[in-house]
Amino acid sequence: MKKFIAAFDGLKFSNSTKDYAIDIAKQSNTFPVGIFLDDVTYHSYKMYELIADNGVLESRVERLEEKDKKTRDISAKKFETACQEAGTNYSLHHDRSISLQELLHESIYADLLIIDSKETLTHYEEEIPTRFIRDLLTEVQCPVLLVPQKYEPIKKIVLLFDGEPSSVHAIKMFSYILEPLKHLPAEVITVKGMKKDRHVPDNKLMKEFMKRHYPKANFTVLQGLAEIEIPDYLKGNHGDILIVLGAYRRGLVSRWFRESMADVLIKELKTPLFIAHNK
Repeated sequence: MKKFIAAFDGLKFSNSTKDYAIDIAKQSNTFPVGIFLDDVTYHSYKMYELIADNGVLESRVERLEEKDKKTRDISAKKFETACQEAGTNYSLHHDRSISLQELLHESIYADLLIIDSKETLTHYEEEIPTRFIRDLLTEVQCPVLLVPQKYEPIKKIVLLFDGEPSSVHAIKMFSYILEPLKHLPAEVITVKGMKKDRHVPDNKLMKEFMKRHYPKANFTVLQGLAEIEIPDYLKGNHGDILIVLGAYRRGLVSRWFRESMADVLIKELKTPLFIAHNK
């Protein structure tokens, strides 16, 4: 049985993370663990709320801290109740140290991490991809499923392939980790330059590989710049597709599965992204 972890900010609970985690756990008979990042340095309130004319009021600190604790307890109960109603075995972890460090450590011992693509672990809004998500994807030790803020059942798999080992690795990891989703319609998308042929890179080997994992997959070759062509091609789809892509590492030079490719998809498409890289 595989272990999936679902990461939550208990002060801003993500229902979509919960829904995707429960749905995937039910389909794949996996063990979901709710990771509640109760960072002691992170609060819902701002520092100026603690200050009165005569300084910081301890009673106000205690009252606001207790309010945050209740909010976090309610969030954990939501996940726990959803697991129980789904008949899924589960576990809860409350990590109270620095959120990013705790989650990276948890990822060492997980097969998959599920997290909201807009997660910030701060009390203010950020442009996406947020700093927290960028830093997480750079150092994470397991594949990540970034989910949109609205849950939709997954009906199709889109596999991005550029002929590089990192993209093949992502497809492998998806096949192994989320095997129950392999029955869904699948499409392999490749982007090549305008003057290039329209053959899939390593055509014979790739199609032989795909025949073992996704025998009914369709192949699509687009021409142009990947950062433009892929979002444009996929924009007509709703949030019911899941996109699989490769490496997300700062400084890694790849033809088009570099950091900006993932960033573009996070910004422009409201759909789950399965990201895996081989270090």
